[in-house]
Amino acid sequence: MSHKVRLRLDRALDETNRISSDGIDHIAAAVAEVQERLREVQVPAFLAFATSSVRDAANSSQVVTRVAKRTGLELRLLSGEREARMSYTACRSWFGESGTLSVLDIGGGTVELAAGDTRKPVFARSLPLGARTLTRSGLSLPKLRSALPDKIAEALPDGALAKLSSGRAVGCSKVFGQLAELTGSRSRLHAADLAEWIPRLAKMTPRQRAELPGISRHRARQSLAGAVVAEALMHATGHETIEISPWSTKEGLLLNLLREQRA
Repeated sequence: MSHKVRLRLDRALDETNRISSDGIDHIAAAVAEVQERLREVQVPAFLAFATSSVRDAANSSQVVTRVAKRTGLELRLLSGEREARMSYTACRSWFGESGTLSVLDIGGGTVELAAGDTRKPVFARSLPLGARTLTRSGLSLPKLRSALPDKIAEALPDGALAKLSSGRAVGCSKVFGQLAELTGSRSRLHAADLAEWIPRLAKMTPRQRAELPGISRHRARQSLAGAVVAEALMHATGHETIEISPWSTKEGLLLNLLREQRA
């Protein structure tokens, strides 16, 4: 089963990167709603994981404590590196076990990268360059586009860029999927198409972007930053085209849990 509650935590973060009291209440209410939904379908228990919006908040421990007090459930925090590994697991399972795989995942707060040629990645890294983070940075578009590829390359350990630059490149986030649809394809994203669309997106208001194919209303404000970081990742890793994976962190987590049960 699948059940979604939209929280819009980007609007609950203040200038010090703390989640507001109302934002915490919304998280607790969402957890309680999921608990009730699972009781209806007779699921006895579930594991609750929180990603970068909660993990990287300045008051993340307060969030976890208040949600646990309200719901009796303690949120588990996934590290950025673990998210990257889960994205790799998902893409490896989707595209098959053979060949070198480079996985790029753009979230709201962070970007995850992983690469390898076996079931497990040989490299995984998380960078604080997500679409929401860049939107809040206030940097100008020309400065972002010129500086990001080098910033990504400099943040990677020795040998990582060579791994990411080889083999099949896969984008596995909603950002990549929506950009592929925007540029006319659901299965691939081309750097040349991004280069044409970024100036067009920059001239539009969020309301206007929300009317474009692939861009949802709640992601319209940060869609420009998402396109910029996607372009930067492709330039930094040397990929002119990437394939789109429908599986990402969530599916990687589920696959890992299933494997643990079978072990």
